[in-house]
Amino acid sequence: MSSPTYPALSYELYPPKNADADDSLWTTIRRLEDTRPDFVSVTYGAAGSNRETAIDLLRRLLTETTLKPLAHLTCVGSSRAELTDIIDRLIGGGVRGILALRGDAPDGVGTHSGDVEHADDLVRLIREVEARRTAQLAAGKVSVGVAAYATRHPDSPNLEQDIEVLLAKEEAGADFAITQVFFQPSDYARLVARADRAGVTIPIIPGVMPLTSTRRLKKVGALAGIDVDKDLWARLEGARTDEERRTVGVSATVDLARAALDDGAPGIHLYTFNEHAAALEVLDALDLERPPEAGLAASL
Repeated sequence: MSSPTYPALSYELYPPKNADADDSLWTTIRRLEDTRPDFVSVTYGAAGSNRETAIDLLRRLLTETTLKPLAHLTCVGSSRAELTDIIDRLIGGGVRGILALRGDAPDGVGTHSGDVEHADDLVRLIREVEARRTAQLAAGKVSVGVAAYATRHPDSPNLEQDIEVLLAKEEAGADFAITQVFFQPSDYARLVARADRAGVTIPIIPGVMPLTSTRRLKKVGALAGIDVDKDLWARLEGARTDEERRTVGVSATVDLARAALDDGAPGIHLYTFNEHAAALEVLDALDLERPPEAGLAASL
């Protein structure tokens, strides 16, 4: 009898900026760990600006928790030699998942033109480094993820170009994709339909975020290069208390996630902003079926 399949569950975390943030993050990590996610992703600053902090967090996740970390890695602003070194460090340190991203170079940082300029170039480099470490991986492999865009990438001329880029990432060796945030339930279904028509076969996981304030809504819209959802903005503005705003934001996020799951999404990736409360509210409302705990599974 085949084992049942469950929707994938994952969270995004970012490295702490100070000791207080570190304490808060680890409270969040322990709460999220209780939900038995499939993985947690750890962000990476522009041009590796917080590289050592990110690597330290990855190390602690591997050695102090049951979580499986997915390391973000950006290529803009770093040379091929620098990227090869960091990939070696990640794999050598036990990381078995990397999210390959182009990233945005901070002001004054060059892009090393002609080197590793795009995410598909980075995917190929990861596979090259992996191939040299086959013995250490004991016939296993590194899982490589990439970004997908449910709405047009801010640097892309059109949606068709976005799909061509996604297909190039798959052909370079990507295993799965995670979407940037989106605001309309139909955005995910349309992305998957475009990807299917173009021949993309890797799973595309919708990334959703508890949109519990207008400040966060504006920031997320700016980062993703998409217009803020006016209806959601109005509902958040009309809320009289923080609790009401939280309820509005969580409900909107649940609607996005549930619509994506109904449209066949393989799972949900929650952008947490290192805060567990709203993420757990979204998870509770979705009532995702999760695999049994290890001890129970072993007895079945």
